[in-house]
Amino acid sequence: MTTAERDFSTSEHDWHSDAYVAWWIGRDATGREAVRRERLRAMLALAPFDAGAEIAILDVGGGYGLLTEEVLAVFPQCRVALQDYSQPMLDAAKERLVHAAGRVDYVQSDLRDTGWIDSAGGPFDLAVSSIAIHNLREPALIGACYRGVLRLLKPGGLFLDYDIFGIAGGIETHTRLMRAAGFGRIECPWQEAPAAILAAYASGT
Repeated sequence: MTTAERDFSTSEHDWHSDAYVAWWIGRDATGREAVRRERLRAMLALAPFDAGAEIAILDVGGGYGLLTEEVLAVFPQCRVALQDYSQPMLDAAKERLVHAAGRVDYVQSDLRDTGWIDSAGGPFDLAVSSIAIHNLREPALIGACYRGVLRLLKPGGLFLDYDIFGIAGGIETHTRLMRAAGFGRIECPWQEAPAAILAAYASGT
């Protein structure tokens, strides 16, 4: 490990730095990835689709592709749009998911810009996210992101979000923001503070 790598801090993310992103991915792989995979599999088990369903899925803030990898394992006939702010993260995802070439579209966009939905494609049967949206920090930006996700979902669609809600206002705040965005039923099937899983259903479901 170089001196620069030892000096990296998670207090200020530099998602456009190849070196920082490589350090971040290595840190995840050696320290948190196994536990995260368990949480993601439990979250995906909530999706009301058969394993062979040919569904369209949006991975919001998908990073280096860990969640999309799990999605492809659960729904081998699906197609995924993996959205992220960081091109180095998307490059790493392409390497990780090379076996799924043709089934994953990579979308570089900034969730702080409401125009991100214009490049995402869709509509989608399911939207998922993992440890991403809390990085927006500001309630107004998070709420706008939730509105964008809902607009990209098909009628009756579902949004599954595993995140560290406790460091960005808490579950009640995010539930309120999702409801204000237009989601109907919102459930919290699992929580272990500060993390939790929220399931937000499009209105009328």
